[in-house]
Amino acid sequence: MTFSEIKCPFCGSKRIWRDGIYYSKSGGEIQRYFCRSCGRRFSEATLKNSDSDEKSQKRLGQLLFSSSATSAGCRVGGWEGQPKNSASKKLGKKTMTLTKEAKMSAALSKRPTPQEVREKIVEYSWWLHKQGYAESTIISRTKLLQRLVKLGANLFDPESVKETIAKQKNWSNGRKANAVDAYTSFLVILGMSWDPPRYKRIRKLPFIPTESELDQLIAGCGFKTGTFLLLLKETGMRAGEAINLTWNDVDFIAKTVRVTPEKGSEPRIFKISDTLIERLKALPKDSDKVFGRTKLKTMHRMYVDQRKRIAAKTKNPRLQRITFHTFRHWKATMEYHKTKDILHVMKLLGHKNISNTLVYTQLVDFGEEEYVTKVAWTLDEACKLVEAGFEYVCEMEGAKIFRKRK
Repeated sequence: MTFSEIKCPFCGSKRIWRDGIYYSKSGGEIQRYFCRSCGRRFSEATLKNSDSDEKSQKRLGQLLFSSSATSAGCRVGGWEGQPKNSASKKLGKKTMTLTKEAKMSAALSKRPTPQEVREKIVEYSWWLHKQGYAESTIISRTKLLQRLVKLGANLFDPESVKETIAKQKNWSNGRKANAVDAYTSFLVILGMSWDPPRYKRIRKLPFIPTESELDQLIAGCGFKTGTFLLLLKETGMRAGEAINLTWNDVDFIAKTVRVTPEKGSEPRIFKISDTLIERLKALPKDSDKVFGRTKLKTMHRMYVDQRKRIAAKTKNPRLQRITFHTFRHWKATMEYHKTKDILHVMKLLGHKNISNTLVYTQLVDFGEEEYVTKVAWTLDEACKLVEAGFEYVCEMEGAKIFRKRK
């Protein structure tokens, strides 16, 4: 049937306009028409069924019926800059795509089953792994999502998540910001987006313990955990860098360890003490890694249990505030106080941005400092004191005097 032969199946008028292309779910194209006489829209399917009963024709017409009975206020011709009867097929596809996205959004806003939530979180963690995120980042983000679910959030509904985060009065702004970051990336899996809330992180100065408190923890923990802590104390490396240390990274002859960086840091090499060398040699070599197959999560759990026991035994609650990262803060603070060289501290920590290092210039005002002093009469004694962290002060009556802050 040619265009000139087409009649309105409802009023019989030939005053017909082409009204764009409709794209079916199967991808087929259906030409739509508009009757300028009765204001009804119809398709080729209506024309094919024009011999059917009047009730069927009425139903088909209602599916395509416009809210206006006439062409007034209706765009029955082309789009902006186009001639009549040439509605863009591209725009038609775009309209249908938006409709599908709206339907998908409506479906996802429904409360999912616990099984669906678990499956999506697993899919999300695998996606993070494929994107090259660190294991610690994957664990922390998935834990945050699981926590949001326990607090009543619907992960398929951004407004529900936003409301749940806002209600957490005991969460710091930093934790809320981390939850927003985790959910923003989770929405990629759902094919959705949101207007994320803004939480400004409040930067606080870290807690810096005394060296004797660190030594109490090292001595009181088990052998493997104590060795791990001593490595953190002497090098200031991150816990993730320490747990991934391999035997190839340790040079027992030169007494050094090489650090494979994480979180975009720079690679470093550290000189370590004889005490740490001996402890490393005593560890079992049943794996390529120095600390075997122990994961950071397991090491942390063992440390927390032992820290609690030591704090109760020594009646020093300050020990409970010492985390793996506290050792890194302590090392950086001591190095800056000793050298007053911020670039040296920056290199020690592997920072690429000096603004992250500048915080250590204002951490500790030692005021009236207390020291432990030692005297060395021979070269061998002097070398051992230097390795133990003592610094040379002066020489009197043939003896060399060293000191170390308490």
